[in-house]
Parts: sequence; C-alpha cells; structure tokens
Amino acid sequence: MRGDTTLQARMIATTPEQLVPQDHPIRRIKPIVDRALAELSPLFEEIYSRVGRPSIPPEHLLKAQLLMALFSVPSARRFCDQLQYNMLFKWFLDLNVDDSPFHASTFSKNQERLLSQDIARRFLLQIVAEARRRQLLSEDHFSVDGTLLDAWASKKSVRSYGDDHEPPRTGKNPNVNYRGQRLTNDTHRSTTDPDARFARKGDSHQARLCFAGHILMEHRNGLPIDIQITRSQGDPEWEVALRMLDGLEGKRRRTVAGDRAYDARGFVAGCRARRITPHVAQYSPTVRRRSAIDGRTTRHPGYRKSQRWRKRVEEVFGWLKTVGGGGKLRFIGLERNQFWAELTIAAYNLVRMAHIAQQPQRDPVPA
Repeated sequence: MRGDTTLQARMIATTPEQLVPQDHPIRRIKPIVDRALAELSPLFEEIYSRVGRPSIPPEHLLKAQLLMALFSVPSARRFCDQLQYNMLFKWFLDLNVDDSPFHASTFSKNQERLLSQDIARRFLLQIVAEARRRQLLSEDHFSVDGTLLDAWASKKSVRSYGDDHEPPRTGKNPNVNYRGQRLTNDTHRSTTDPDARFARKGDSHQARLCFAGHILMEHRNGLPIDIQITRSQGDPEWEVALRMLDGLEGKRRRTVAGDRAYDARGFVAGCRARRITPHVAQYSPTVRRRSAIDGRTTRHPGYRKSQRWRKRVEEVFGWLKTVGGGGKLRFIGLERNQFWAELTIAAYNLVRMAHIAQQPQRDPVPA
C-alpha cells in the first residue's frame, strides 16, 4: 500500500537532548569540553563587563569553533546557517530547539577579546591536562615535526617594496603577469596577508604563500600537546622545536624524535643541554654534510622505536589539513591562525580521547 504524502502540522514537545543518538561520539566529547570551560569561567568573568547588554556567551563561541573543526564547517557564516536546523549543534551549545542562531559577525567582533587573553592556548592546556589526568600522555618520549600551511592570500596579491608609483589593480580578479620577475621574500610582500611568506617543500615544488606549522606530540597515544604557527621563512624548524620543548614541565630525562630537518648541531646541542636525548633521523654520510649524532645514540633499541613512532605525527597533520580545514587557512595574520590552530588541535585531542575511552581498558603501553 502506498503511503500518504499529505503533510500535516503537529505540535511536538522535544529537546535536542532527545534527538542526539546515545551512542554518538560527541556525547563523550561534550563532558570534557564542559569541564574545561568551567575551569576558564573565572577568566571569562574578568574579560567581560558586568554592565551593558548581554553578549553571546564565550562558551558558545569556543564550542562553535570546535564544532567547525569536528564537522569540517568551512566558515562561520556556514556554521550559523546550519545552527538554525542542526539539532546536534544546538545540543552541543546547550540551546533549545526554538533558539535563534547568532549572527556570523559575532565571531569577528568577539575574537579580539578572546585573542587578548590567549583563550585558545588556555583551553588547549585544559584538554591536555585532562588527558594527563586520564594517564593518556607519555611524560618521557616525544616527537616534533613541521609542515607548510597555505595562507589565505593569492600570488596576485604580491607587490614589491616601494611600488607606490604602480597604479592600483582594478577588478575583482585582475590579470597579473610575473613572467621574467624574481619574487623573493626580501623584495616582495602580499598585500592580503603581510605575514605570509613564499616557501616550497622541495626544489621540484612550486613556491607558494605559506605559514609554517610545528607540532610537539607525545608517544603513548599520539596526542599533540603543543602547536606553533610561524612565518615559513622565519626561524628554523629546530629552533621552534626547542621552544616547545622548553614548555615541558619537570627536568626529567626525555627523548625527542624528528626527521632529517632536525639533524642539526644546534638542535642536538640544545636538546642535550635540556637533558633530552635527540632521536633524529640521520643524514646520509656525505662529504658536504655529516650527521650531528652517531652510534652512541642510534645503537639503542629506543632510537629505532622513536623513529617508528614519530611518523604518527603525519596523522595529526593530515587531520589538521582535511577535517580541520587547514588545507587552506581561512584567517589572516599569525595571531589569528595561531588561535585557529590551538582550537583545532584541541578538537583533534578530543576525538582521540573519545575514541580511546570507547576501547576496552588495558594496561598503559610503555612509550
């Protein structure tokens, strides 16, 4: 028998809580997020005024950023459109079914207040502290790595220094011909994002406007505990890695793994000065360059284990660029992209922690 297609309006009494499946992974993520935001509540009281018109709660703004990373929502405007009808989003933000979504401009208006107090960094530290409380982190073994992230700037936005006499380009997408010109970071800058720099992965790759992303990952469950966004032609990777290692608590003996980019005498000496054993991949012995480590480090089984574990950092970069939306950065400037990166890495840790919590309990594997 064919069903009836006649639609009739009904009065229903339901809440988003009833519509979200009980076995959905987001249910294991939300309590962690709520506890972290409760710890940050005193700070929110300080940065918001006690008088005037109430604004969108900062908890909603941070949760919205997490949802954008978790569900690959490309923009704040797209998220606000989905918030009108997506019951899972409303449940995560503790909204009712008939609550109106906030406007997309709320993100840009309130982001400056959150940036001024380094809220994203504090939130990431709360998530890392929760992982440590659950004994999911290794305190002794780590990996560092870096990657290039495409900036929100086109090559057409590049202008040379002192080009005031050049007429302004007209049109939304003007034709620009750089044939025969040498574009370098010393002579040219992007007018869209002055912090972006030309970089390329290798001699056979095209140079593009990028930022550099650096991650410090622990070895027990592959959770990133720190991330830094820098100019792609700024400090070497190993100098940024040393700064991240300085953020580790305690003075215990540790190991850190890395690829050949970290096989530098400065990095090896800096690690040893911090009582950290550098388990970096070695350069092949050539006349032009020799490895900064020798058999005294590489002969141990722990070196081979570190070299195997360090490759898991590529999983983090892959998630960051695909699910997290970092394949093409959508913010301009170092500060805003650092804010995005810290919240996105926090979202990655939340997904991993929810997945680990679902697995059968077992004894921690020595990392």
